[in-house]
Amino acid sequence: MRPAKDFFRPLAVGAPEPLREVPWRPSRMIHFFDPSNPKMVAKVPDIASKVDVLLGNLEDAVQASNKEAARAGLVEVARTADLGQAQLWTRVNDLGSPWVLDDLTTLVTEAGEKLDVIMVPKVEGPEDIHYVDRLLAQLEAKAGISRPIQVHAILETARGMASVEEICGASPRMQGISLGPADLAANRRMKTTRVGGGHPGYLVREDPSEDGRERQTFQQDLWHYTVARMVDACAMHGIYPYYGPFGDIKDVEACEDQFRNAYLLGCVGTWTLHPVQIDIAKKVFSPEPGEVAWAKRVVEEMGEDGRGAVMIDGKMQDDATFKQCKVVLQLATQLAQRDPELAEAYGL
Repeated sequence: MRPAKDFFRPLAVGAPEPLREVPWRPSRMIHFFDPSNPKMVAKVPDIASKVDVLLGNLEDAVQASNKEAARAGLVEVARTADLGQAQLWTRVNDLGSPWVLDDLTTLVTEAGEKLDVIMVPKVEGPEDIHYVDRLLAQLEAKAGISRPIQVHAILETARGMASVEEICGASPRMQGISLGPADLAANRRMKTTRVGGGHPGYLVREDPSEDGRERQTFQQDLWHYTVARMVDACAMHGIYPYYGPFGDIKDVEACEDQFRNAYLLGCVGTWTLHPVQIDIAKKVFSPEPGEVAWAKRVVEEMGEDGRGAVMIDGKMQDDATFKQCKVVLQLATQLAQRDPELAEAYGL
C-alpha cells in the first residue's frame, strides 16, 4: 500500500490529479451493447436517451474474431455518437487475455476524453487494480487526458470476493463494484446454471405440524451474503455497489425481484442486457414517490440537524431514521435533476 500522503499523487508525470471523491451521477442501469454489431451501434443514440450508462462490451459476449472490430467500433461511438446525458463506459477483456493491453491503450489514447469508466472483469485482488491504475496514468499522460478515467471492478471469483475490501480501496480511481454471479458461481463450484436470480432448490422448510399437513417451503436468495458484503466494502471506501446481470430475459417478474433485493441492500444500479430490463431498472432503482413524500415530511418536521426524537403518525423518528430519510431524499433530488417525470412525481 502507498503511504496516505502519496495516495492522491499522480502515478505518472503529466497524468491528471487523482479524484478525492467519486463524482455522483445517476447509474441505475448500465446497458450493455456490442460495438462490433452494426445493428446495435445504429440504435445507440436512441438507447442512450433511455439509460444512465451505455457500456460498450469488449469481453465475453464478443467472439474472439470480433475483438478488434468491437474495440474500433467503440472508439467510433465515442467520437461520433450523441449520447446526451448518458455516461459512456466499457468492459475491457480480462487482465490475462491477449486483448486487454490493446483495449486499454487504444481506448485511452483515441477516446479517453469521452470515456467515463473502465470496467475490469475477474478482478482477483488489489494488485490487479494497481496494474490498471499505473497503466492508465501513463496512457492519460501520453494522450493529454484532462481528468482521470475511473475504474470499476467485477467480482467474479472467490478470491476476488475474499479480497473485496482491499479491491475497493486500491486506488482513487475506483468508482464501484459489480457482482458477476455466473462466473462467481462457477468459481465457487455452486450447483446452479442460472445467470443471477434465485434457485428453487435453495430453500428452508417449516417444521412438521401436528396435523400432518404438507410443510411449506420458502425459496432463499443465493446472493444475499455476497451482495451485502460487497455493499459494506463499497460504503466503507466511498464507492458504489451494483448488481450485475439477470440472464432470464423473459422472466421480468423475477428480474424485478432480484433488482429490488439489491436496491434495498444498498446497490445504486444494475446491468441491463436487453431493452426490456431498462424500465425495470429505472423503476426499481428510483425511490417510490410515496417513500420520497414520507422522507420529506420527516426531514421537515425534525429540522435540518435531525436531532432529538418526534412522533409522526404514531411512529417514533430519531437521528437514525432521519439519516435514512436523508439518503432517500438525496437520491430523489439527484434523479429529479435529470428526469422531469420523476421531478414531477416527487414534487421536487
